[in-house]
Amino acid sequence: MDVDILFKIAGIGIVVSILSKVLDEAGRKEQAQMTTLVGVVVVLMMVIQLVAELFSKVKTMFQLY
Repeated sequence: MDVDILFKIAGIGIVVSILSKVLDEAGRKEQAQMTTLVGVVVVLMMVIQLVAELFSKVKTMFQLY
């Protein structure tokens, strides 16, 4: 498995959590929530692409059409 994707997800999580904390302390709770939501959506999109790639490989392996 490619470890780069794990580092990307971890990096996004760290950056989002820091931005969310900074915005929350600055009194901008709505922007902090939006930042968290955008981070979750970005990570979910990455995971969805990985799952789609997995299904494609499984179909190829078992020669399913």
